[in-house]
Amino acid sequence: MTIPTGEHDSAARPVGRGRVARLVTEVLAPAPIAAALLLVVGWQSTPTIAHGLAWGLLAALLASLVPMLFVLRRVRRGELTDHHIRLREQRPLPLLVGIACVLAGLGPMLAWGAPRALVALLAAMLTGLVASLLVTLVWKMSLHTGVAAGSVAILVLVFGPALLALAPIVGLVGWARIEVGDHSPAQVAVGAVLGAAVAAAVFSLLR
Repeated sequence: MTIPTGEHDSAARPVGRGRVARLVTEVLAPAPIAAALLLVVGWQSTPTIAHGLAWGLLAALLASLVPMLFVLRRVRRGELTDHHIRLREQRPLPLLVGIACVLAGLGPMLAWGAPRALVALLAAMLTGLVASLLVTLVWKMSLHTGVAAGSVAILVLVFGPALLALAPIVGLVGWARIEVGDHSPAQVAVGAVLGAAVAAAVFSLLR
C-alpha cells in the first residue's frame, strides 16, 4: 500500500528530463548558492577583491559549509534519508544547526568590522532559516526555491534591476524539484515567495 506524501512519483518520467532535474537540484542546491552569494556580496562590499573574498569565505564557511558537513555526516550515519532531506520530519534539526552556525558567525563578524552588506546578508539568511523552520514544523516547502529566490532578490538589491534576468533560475529550480518528485507546485511556490520576501525585507532594512 502506498502512503500519500503530497510529493510526485518521478519513476515514469523521461530519463533525460530526470537527469537534467537531478543535475539542477545538485548544482543549484541551497548550500552552493548561499556560499556563492556570500562570496559575491563580500567581493562587492569591500574596496579590494582580496579583502572582500576573505570576508565572503569566512561567512560561507560558517553559514554554508559547516551546516552542509553536519547534514552529510548524518546521512552517512543513516540518520537522514539524503543530503536534500526529503522527509519533513527530519528537517528541523539541520535547520536549527544552520541557525546556530549563522548566529555563531554574526557575532565575530560584527566585532571584527565585517562589511555592512555582508552582515545584512547573514541576518537575512538567519531570518529565512527561522521562517523556514517555523513552516517546516507543520508543512513541507521547498528550501531550494526559497534560497534561489532569496538570492536573486539580494542580487537585484546589490547590483540593480538588470539582475532580474536571473529570475528564470528560480523557475528552473522549482521545475527540477517537482520533476524529481521531492515537492509539489504549491511547496515550490511558497518556498520562492517566502524566500524572496524575507531576503528583500531584511537585507533592505539592514544594509
